[in-house]
Amino acid sequence: MQLFIQKQIKKDSSLVTFDKIESRHLAKVLRKKEGDIIHVTNGLGSLFTCKLEVINNNQCIARILETQLEKPRPYSLHIAIAPTKTNDRFEWFLEKATEIGIDEITPILCQFSERRRIRLDRYERIIESALKQSLQTYLPKINPLTPINDFFGNTDSYDAVFIAHCDDDSPRVSLKENLLPNKNYLIFIGPEGDFSPNEIENARKNNWKEVHLGNTRLRTETAAIVACHSVTFINE
Repeated sequence: MQLFIQKQIKKDSSLVTFDKIESRHLAKVLRKKEGDIIHVTNGLGSLFTCKLEVINNNQCIARILETQLEKPRPYSLHIAIAPTKTNDRFEWFLEKATEIGIDEITPILCQFSERRRIRLDRYERIIESALKQSLQTYLPKINPLTPINDFFGNTDSYDAVFIAHCDDDSPRVSLKENLLPNKNYLIFIGPEGDFSPNEIENARKNNWKEVHLGNTRLRTETAAIVACHSVTFINE
């Protein structure tokens, strides 16, 4: 099955109109024809079975034949992560986390952050592409770059909040041993220079649980993937 995403589709829509880029992809690359059946999601859990009625390079139109609402995951995962200095590595994380299963991603600005500007529009496209590739119907939310200080005192909606850091002198516990199924988690992953002592102390004051991800020191994007997979694995 090939999956397309059109975020503007409503529950009561009868037609799907594709923009010029997606229309060209359908017509020129995939060589779709009138009458072909395709599957489309709006990123909100709906899977639409559609029949192509108009095919050209500028605009393709499909009629919705059937709508199915996929069940959401019984848990939620929000990872707040400092973008890496090398942008390719952060984009790799976005792609793989989407494929594994994640609900929300917030790039965070920390004291030792090496990247202080992001291209949110590019990140959104990467996530959408990974969603289509992995045949999922719930599009993860990607937030603007946010200072970590904005989270302090503002995490009450989660069952648990974890901060993964590398300070061996702090009383860290294993992330995987502190996860339960069907819970809502927020996990903080720091920059390559780690969280600052002040940030760790503020996390402690806010009752965030200090965790490690194993016996080896991981790169930022690897640590985030390990955290993502750990939550997914405990829910399987």
